[in-house]
Amino acid sequence: MVVCGDDGLAHRLAAELRVVYGEQVTLVVPPAGRRVRQPVVGRARAASAALLDRMVNAARGNGDSGSAERVVEAGEPTEAVLAEAGVDRAAALALVYDDDETNIRAALTARRLNPRLRLVLRLYNRRLGQHIEELLDQAAALATGVASDGSTDSGAPSTVVLSDADTAAPALAATALAGTSKVVQTEGLMLRAVERPPPGPGEVADPGLATLALLSATSNDPAGADGSEGSGEQGPRLLPDAAAVRDATGRGTVVLEQVSYSGASGTASGLTGVRSFASLFSRRLRWSLAGVVGCVLALAVALSVLTGDHPLHATYVTLLDLFAINEPALNQPTGRQILQLLTGLLGLLLLPVLFAAVLEALGAFRSTSGLRRPPRGLGGHVVLLGLGKIGARVLIRLRELGIPVVCVEADPEARGLAVARRLRVPVVLGDVTQEGVLEAAKVHRAHALLALTSVDTTNLEAALYARSLRPDLRTVLRLYDDDFATAVYRTLRAAHPQALTRSRSVTHLAAPSFAGAMFGRQILGAIPVERRVLLFAALEVAGHPRLEGRTVGEVFRAGAWRVLALDTGAGTEDSPGAGLVWDLPDEYVLGSRDRVVLAATRRGLAELLGRRSRETEPRVP
Repeated sequence: MVVCGDDGLAHRLAAELRVVYGEQVTLVVPPAGRRVRQPVVGRARAASAALLDRMVNAARGNGDSGSAERVVEAGEPTEAVLAEAGVDRAAALALVYDDDETNIRAALTARRLNPRLRLVLRLYNRRLGQHIEELLDQAAALATGVASDGSTDSGAPSTVVLSDADTAAPALAATALAGTSKVVQTEGLMLRAVERPPPGPGEVADPGLATLALLSATSNDPAGADGSEGSGEQGPRLLPDAAAVRDATGRGTVVLEQVSYSGASGTASGLTGVRSFASLFSRRLRWSLAGVVGCVLALAVALSVLTGDHPLHATYVTLLDLFAINEPALNQPTGRQILQLLTGLLGLLLLPVLFAAVLEALGAFRSTSGLRRPPRGLGGHVVLLGLGKIGARVLIRLRELGIPVVCVEADPEARGLAVARRLRVPVVLGDVTQEGVLEAAKVHRAHALLALTSVDTTNLEAALYARSLRPDLRTVLRLYDDDFATAVYRTLRAAHPQALTRSRSVTHLAAPSFAGAMFGRQILGAIPVERRVLLFAALEVAGHPRLEGRTVGEVFRAGAWRVLALDTGAGTEDSPGAGLVWDLPDEYVLGSRDRVVLAATRRGLAELLGRRSRETEPRVP
């Protein structure tokens, strides 16, 4: 395996392949003086540097897996550098540079050097990623003579385009909303995992469709920490068996509660248009216009009763009087004259209302390219700090869930500002560390705070200041260094025991999906279970001795993997998940032609994929 990158994702991905999958890895990184590191300070900077150094040293051959690994230092992934890294002999190449253009240029070069190479690209641009994937697969098909759809002889795509932002955004959004389901969504298929509190005395927890995890035994301890790989029996237990679930008293669970299929609503566009038109006018102006209409109707009814005219004709005459284009009622009865004077007075009052409506409409059209301010009285929203590529994806995810959001961004050129304008999300431009910025975002009335800037200290400072304004605020921090994140988490939990605190690393959430894709298996998604990760993948049964010819009950391995559904291939383009069969009986025997959707731990999936890759997939000499 060859991994090329210039930030923490490359190092974490290389460590994932080496430690979890036991693969031989060549890591291509910029020279030491040009490595891009997250901007942290003090001891956090030292810890971050030490973490990267440990990863590099491990890649130089100090790992415990016994595999030969090496590091190639190069500023750009040129053809000479890729050849030195052994791309012509490699089974897979991951290009995870932060720049899309660098990854595309290197992918085109690598495909020419090795047409059979499996490519995994990190691209932020989704539409461009689809076109590049098709282009590279077509090039591989023409060079190797395999199927025209770009699939290899093992049935897996030879090119996979992923985005760390898309991978981490659902987990970050779900973490900010305590009690909200964790959703894995891809190509119309939606898996919803719900975190449930421990059952009361004498109660039996509902397992849902499947119990995916038991939460940490110390998760309710204010001074405790999220359970991790090294937490032992006190930490979270992924994919427990029935006996473990039955004996786990007092522990929360993560269950697969609902399976559905997402699709565009036929009335969504119409409702959006109505809301957009109504948003052109303020609430006060709408009430003023409604009052004028009510007065006109009342005067028309009074005129109809007084003169005996038909209601429609009376309304017409009233409108003529309103706009002062009717004949004066000089020789009319006194009641008619009074009504005409009142109607004329109402017409004078209507002029400023119409003028205000025109100004507001023009101002609203002109400000569609501008940024909205948080409205008065806003509450129960999520304050999102940072509109970089991660923040932009999380914003989209929160709005898809219908959650009100207020964003805070210091850079007026941030890429997420265009997304905020399009979604009409309020934005506060300013440095979050400056006084008054969080107050402008109404953080004291917010439901949760998501600190997703690229600076650890900024995220921490914002969280501490927000907690000073509201001690029970739910807070999610994006922190680069794991040790630093654990220390911050424990301290915040101890200082604010009644508030929910979580720390998440984007590279930690994204690395398992990139690693799985390097084996040619598309990872459907991942959900965080405290500080561990549970993966969802779709696998062909053929060639897997632990799956083929065995029943669903025999296949299930507690703590490693569990079959959730069978893909019968009956899905359509409009409903791709329609061919999935859930609640499989334990007696069902998995055949060589079956394709299954399963949940797996990182090490469990590594065992499945690694065994097959080493035994049945030939290496290019």
